[in-house]
Amino acid sequence: TREWLDLLHPDDREGFRATAIEAVRTGMRKDVEYRLRRADGGWRRVRQVIEPLQGQADAEGGTRWFSTMQDVTEHRLAEEKILRLTRVYAVLSGINALIVRVRDRDELFREACRIAVEAGKFKLAWLGVVDRDAERVKPVAWHGGEEDYFQLMPLALNESDPERYGLAGRAIRERRAMVVEDMAKDPRVLLRKEASVRGFHSLVVLPLLVSDEAVGVLALYATEVGFFDEEEMKLLIELSGDISFALDHIAKAEKLDYLAYYDSLTGLANRSLFHERLVQYVSAAQSQKSALAVAVVDVDRFKIINDSLGRQAGDELLRQVAERIEGHAGPIRMARISADRFAIVRTGVSSESEVARLIEQWLAECFGPPYAVTGTELRVSAKAGVALFPNDGADADTLFQNAEAALKKAKATGERYLFHTQQMTERIGEKLALENKLRQALEKEEFVLHYQPKVDTATRRIDSVEALIRWQSPELGLVPPMQFIPLLEETGLILEVGAWALRRAVVDHRTWTERGLPAPRISVNVSAVQLRQRDFVATVEEAIMAGAIPPGIDLEITESLVMEDIEANMRKLEAVRVLGVSIAIDDFGTGYSSLGYLAKLPVHSLKIDRSFIITMLKDPAIMTLVSTIISMAHSLRLKVVAEGVDAEEQAKALDRLGCDQLQGYLFSKPLPFDDMTALLGSTT
Repeated sequence: TREWLDLLHPDDREGFRATAIEAVRTGMRKDVEYRLRRADGGWRRVRQVIEPLQGQADAEGGTRWFSTMQDVTEHRLAEEKILRLTRVYAVLSGINALIVRVRDRDELFREACRIAVEAGKFKLAWLGVVDRDAERVKPVAWHGGEEDYFQLMPLALNESDPERYGLAGRAIRERRAMVVEDMAKDPRVLLRKEASVRGFHSLVVLPLLVSDEAVGVLALYATEVGFFDEEEMKLLIELSGDISFALDHIAKAEKLDYLAYYDSLTGLANRSLFHERLVQYVSAAQSQKSALAVAVVDVDRFKIINDSLGRQAGDELLRQVAERIEGHAGPIRMARISADRFAIVRTGVSSESEVARLIEQWLAECFGPPYAVTGTELRVSAKAGVALFPNDGADADTLFQNAEAALKKAKATGERYLFHTQQMTERIGEKLALENKLRQALEKEEFVLHYQPKVDTATRRIDSVEALIRWQSPELGLVPPMQFIPLLEETGLILEVGAWALRRAVVDHRTWTERGLPAPRISVNVSAVQLRQRDFVATVEEAIMAGAIPPGIDLEITESLVMEDIEANMRKLEAVRVLGVSIAIDDFGTGYSSLGYLAKLPVHSLKIDRSFIITMLKDPAIMTLVSTIISMAHSLRLKVVAEGVDAEEQAKALDRLGCDQLQGYLFSKPLPFDDMTALLGSTT
């Protein structure tokens, strides 16, 4: 009927009519596929089967017909998707095969375009290189197009020339793929009419990157609208990377193909490629003034395993070892450099102890669990040698040689791993031993709090106290805080120790209150690691719940720490203040506080850094700075505490300047709990 035909896509109506007429003429079963308009204006693909009902005539004696209709939209979309992916896979496979054998740049360009059109069924493919002198992309190879089309193309690299600055220039400047789903509608396409005439409906322009520099583009034109979806783009970006890789190696006139740089057994980089990459890593570390570590790992007794179980088992073991190490180091940072030896480079390391922990973790996780090889469970161990840039070598060769030298010494001495410098190995060993002692100290409750009074400047009476962590080691005695607090922060143990310090201070304050003593408020220092935690406020709240209400606990946070992430820290500190906990800015004057932010921060006092107090009597400029800090703080209604007051002359000068509280050895050194309790008792 006319109404039914109106629902069909205009391009499909004639085919439907012809099929229906043919069915009537022959009296045989026919099927037809067409697009049917939905109520919302969209289209669905429908397969209709028309067949005669044998022996059943209609009222007029004619043949009666039976139709079945099936919605095949998703099926057809899936088929089209598979076909598109198959086309892209064919291009990727063909060009990768080309890369392995080709040694000539022009041949690479020509053949890549041909493969894209013939295997990938693209309407047009062209490759262009960057001409820096002319500031344009120069087409050097194409397949499927006409030369006059390239003469019309906007190929400028300079965006100040909008009539000549097109997608190729954008891809080069932005170093990312430019995708056009519908060339007829996308305003970035300057040749929309010309593209439509030639049957180009969608387009991708892929930059070719060599050493992170865009050196050219690969452009592919499809006849379908919206051809380049996410899955196709993943493959095409991989394709552009492969072509870029080939360009890089051709430019360097390398005579070995890509596979020559990889170990055929494990798929890892070999010694040669690892060395090239190490050169690049060292160069980057030099420019960034950062550190990196090179580790050479040797599998113990591999020859015995290989001889006793056979080469096949030995190969399987090496593959499994490579997989385990690769899981921790990443494929681009490791290589198999000889039969039973692997090399790893780790960039961006912050300290020797971090490297030591990483090596211990790698050895434990890669060689702790047994390996299953040809039905046999094998316990395998390994040795490692480590060299650090820049201390153990300023270039890749020296660094690698020193890592191998450290490995040789580790194998000779039986150590699991050694650093190239003996002193470094010893120092890191001492540091790791100290770390273990600190973990035990936390378990055995060897940490204690000492309290240093802060006195009212005018009356010299105790206003509050600062809680200071000390380590009372049975083996080492009372350990100075600078010998262990930085390590607590580096290892993350400061989270547990800091939470303990808060709880301990709350308990001590409650004890003083229960004994009827004038319990001063206790300020507890907070480290950067603690403040960065999402549950920081919850940790404080949990600690103060065991104490008096309102709580007698304050927090001290350094000026530089507060300014790290000012907005987030303000929210956390405001939440803490709501709990009844006051905030003091510690070491004020050593950071770079904004006065605008300082006025907004939920703080009640500033502590002038001891370095200013020590020198203010000798340096008029420092005295002026201290006076300015005190005046500024009072204008913001903040109290001022001076720390490091060790002489009466300092105290008198600070009194004249209007400082509110003083803290230092002039009044008292940090005292254990019992001594502090006695001091509080003597002041009642």
